[in-house]
Amino acid sequence: MDKFLDKFIDLFKWPIAFYMLLSTPALCSSFQFFKVVNMSALSLFIGLVFFVFSKVMMDPSVRTSMQVIAHELTHTFFAFLTFHKVSNIRIHPDDTGGEMVFKGKGNWLIIIAPYFFPLFCLIYMCLMNFLPSQFVFHFILGYFLGYHIDTVCSQIHPEQTDLQKVGYIFCFMFLPGINLLTIGSILAFNLKGLQGIKDYFLLVNKINIDYVFYLKELILSLL
Repeated sequence: MDKFLDKFIDLFKWPIAFYMLLSTPALCSSFQFFKVVNMSALSLFIGLVFFVFSKVMMDPSVRTSMQVIAHELTHTFFAFLTFHKVSNIRIHPDDTGGEMVFKGKGNWLIIIAPYFFPLFCLIYMCLMNFLPSQFVFHFILGYFLGYHIDTVCSQIHPEQTDLQKVGYIFCFMFLPGINLLTIGSILAFNLKGLQGIKDYFLLVNKINIDYVFYLKELILSLL
């Protein structure tokens, strides 16, 4: 099962990369969706700011250890998600990184997942579905959002072996768009829950279609 799934996922590597690249302008424009100012948005922003202050106060070795743990757990989550048996997870004692070993060849999604997927945010968002909408819950989501952005930004660099495995060209095409989509989805969830995510995806799709028609008219006018 895992071999078939790996081959199936690998088929979509470049089509998804092209889609995310072409969708990047629409994703940037889509942030107009979040101009709504309400208590949930305010509390999320305060939680994000609190993360920035706590990061400054936090011991660098502790912050690095937390990032490495999140990184390896995200690899592990996607390995399980694509039916791979994980045999070992190891964190280097000197905080230089970690290692997750699984059975089978694997796929690009397992490799690239920590550079866009907010595992801790997802877990917390699942819990929020069963919690009343209160200031403190949105504040905590803002903290996790800040943690996710900081972790991703600190781990995307040319020496990163995972990025070398999937290819720098792929990373250039895929990572900016998918990270904008991830952050936008979290902000949309904070405003309206699962319905917010649905509305956000519909908005991105609409902007994409509008851009296609605009480019079509532009090309026709030049002919």
